[in-house]
Amino acid sequence: MALTTRRGALTTLGAALAGAVVLPASHAWAGTAQRGRHPLWNAHAHNDYEHPRPLLDALDHRFNSVEADIFLVGDQLLIGHDSSELDPSRTLESLYLDPLAARVRAGHGSVYRGWRRPLQLLIDIKTEGSSTYLELDRHLRRYPHLFTRYAHGRVHPGPVTAVISGDRAARIPMEAQEERRAFYDGRLTDLTAAAPATFISLISDNWTQNFTWSGEGAFPDAERHKLRSITAAAHARGQQVRFWATPDAAGPARDALWTELLAAGVDFLNTDDLAGLENFLDAHPAA
Repeated sequence: MALTTRRGALTTLGAALAGAVVLPASHAWAGTAQRGRHPLWNAHAHNDYEHPRPLLDALDHRFNSVEADIFLVGDQLLIGHDSSELDPSRTLESLYLDPLAARVRAGHGSVYRGWRRPLQLLIDIKTEGSSTYLELDRHLRRYPHLFTRYAHGRVHPGPVTAVISGDRAARIPMEAQEERRAFYDGRLTDLTAAAPATFISLISDNWTQNFTWSGEGAFPDAERHKLRSITAAAHARGQQVRFWATPDAAGPARDALWTELLAAGVDFLNTDDLAGLENFLDAHPAA
């Protein structure tokens, strides 16, 4: 469950995106919660497209946030981590948008049938941000019923919430829009900015640039206080929190760090190890 909901510190966007009522697990779509368990709200699939079955593997492991890197090539949005590995057949549509649209149709309006909370699609822009975002916006508008939408000061929840990360220049055309089908991935410096949660829905940052602890030994009290202050500030604004560059090798250190992140109210745990995080979160049902 999203920590923003638990703490009751939601703005308009937080209430719209994280406060949806969910149904019992027995109603979950068999294709997404095969063992009768709920989606893993805290699970984020980092560089999801590098798995054998992009998107589908993450959904099979019940993740509720996936990350896709995009490059603008002509008018196509190609998926990949580096420009040298791009394949014209691996587009944002073919790997994410079309499968999600089909999934939502089959799920009667939800990615996880019977669960109304939107899936987060984090789109990391690797080419120049402004031009890439404008093309991305055209692509997203081809799916009018798929995405959470901001229009003239109000948020209208949809089955999928697109959040734009990567090249910071995307912010300029996004802020100029009175209507859009995406939100912005802020940084810790944005916690004191004037931009509301209806624009910056997520705060993400590099763990290693803000904390020294990597899960070994005791978590320093000062760093624990800093982490909890960050999540409290974000949640008070209706924003969610994620850190990348956290330790991802299986073992006690990773489990210790994940435990502290959950205890502090971090909303998304970042991993390449789908099964590892699934097992961890199943072992921490109160998270």
